[in-house]
Parts: sequence; structure tokens; C-alpha cells
Amino acid sequence: MKTHLLKSFLGVAILALIVSCKVEPEAIEYGKDQCSFCKMNVVDKTHSAQYVTKKGKQFKFDAIECMINDLSEKTEEEMAIFLVANYGNPGEMIDAKTATFLISKEIKSPMGANLSAFSSKNKAEELQQKHGGENYTWETLKQKLSDK
Repeated sequence: MKTHLLKSFLGVAILALIVSCKVEPEAIEYGKDQCSFCKMNVVDKTHSAQYVTKKGKQFKFDAIECMINDLSEKTEEEMAIFLVANYGNPGEMIDAKTATFLISKEIKSPMGANLSAFSSKNKAEELQQKHGGENYTWETLKQKLSDK
């Protein structure tokens, strides 16, 4: 009887460990979640961001620039997923590494970097033509913001 109980307990414990270490994003609860960098509430569905570590820990941000500033204190090798809000489709999160970014004074972001992300280069270029500014890839954006 004790062996059966021990096996059941171990099975539940192993299952709990597996479930708790999932490396996948968690939906941002707008108006509820707090930015991991500046501690403001995450309310803007067009500029939010998130990363997940390889251990499954979630970090949510009210602006893309907050995520990049937070990353300056960490190594990307620790990270599994980088997501940014798709400006063209509020609430949709897209892969930051494949997104195109636009910094335009005419498109305001929560922390003042005027930084937005787009799922397609064409959409970013279209808004750049309309509002001015410069387009960046994930790598060139990180370099630009670290130069300040």
C-alpha cells in the first residue's frame, strides 16, 4: 500500500514539475499586468512586449523600449521567446526577431521612444512613408537603443 502511495505521489510531483516549466508565452492582461522594467501598468495593446526565459519565467512590458532596456542587464542566451505587439493589429503578439520596427515622432509609444513593431516590412515602410522615421530590424534596433 505504501509503495502504491509513493508511486502516485511521485507521479503527481513529476507532472507538476513538467507543467510548471513550460516555455511558452502567457497572455498579457492589459490594465492588470505590470511592466517588469518600469513598473507601470501594461495598457497599450499596440506597443507592449514580452519575453520568456528558457526556464519558462515570464516578463511583460508596457513598451518595446522597456523590454530592450531590461535585456541590457541580461544575456539573450537565457531567453527562449521575444514577442512584441503588432502595431497594425493591436493585441496580436509577433516574434520580435522577425518583426520590422519603426521609430517615428508621429507615432507615440508609452515610454517616449516612438517605437512600434510590424509583422511585415511592407506595412512598416507604408507607415514610414506616411509618418516619417526610420525602420530597423531586431538587431539594428537593439544597437540603436544601446548607443544612447
